Amino acid sequence: MARRLADGLWLLDLGLVPPFATNCYLVDDGEAVTLIDAGLPINYPSLATELDRAGYERADIDRVLFTHYDIDHVGGARALRDHGVPMYMGERDVDLVTGAWDPNLVHHKGLFHRIARRLFPLAGHDLRPIADGETVGNFTAHHTPGHNPGHTVYTHEGLDAAFLGDLVWATDGEFTTPFWLDSYEMRAVRESAYAFARDHEFERGLAAHGEPVLTGAGDHLRAVTDEFW
Repeated sequence: MARRLADGLWLLDLGLVPPFATNCYLVDDGEAVTLIDAGLPINYPSLATELDRAGYERADIDRVLFTHYDIDHVGGARALRDHGVPMYMGERDVDLVTGAWDPNLVHHKGLFHRIARRLFPLAGHDLRPIADGETVGNFTAHHTPGHNPGHTVYTHEGLDAAFLGDLVWATDGEFTTPFWLDSYEMRAVRESAYAFARDHEFERGLAAHGEPVLTGAGDHLRAVTDEFW
């Protein structure tokens, strides 16, 4: 069920149960209406249904920010294909999905992505690479590789928020790292989470899986990542 987390910030709950459930976020900050991630190709409730519950239509979306290329984050974008919406993704993941870079065939997730990009190529979308430190409206992109080579976290200073994607998951009120089978390199995941926590202050930590942490999220992530080394 779509849920208002703050002025101009909505959680769109796409999917019934984990692991077939992804938190997507809608930001209406006066500059633009931005969707962060888009869920699976087939979701119940659907992206259109969740937008409607939040008081929006697909035509209201001005841009999409993808945290990374995984089917549960990009698949639902097909609902926006006819609207010509610009969609941003970390440079390395854009190379992955377009075929400019081929992941290792014998790597468990590399093999998965070679298959996935044939089934969900994002063809027909206005897909744009975004670099570390680049801004889009009021969002800043931060390269956080590990879960995917092009995994990207977005911060929004006005909302005091970090949209964490799969940098970490939120489980029982605690941040945890994604499990190894769903990631490219676990050491890089931990290094990215550790560095991001120390370089940024944010009150709201909005992960793609699990309950959003709405107070003290930066402090909490620092405390968790202290245990990595």
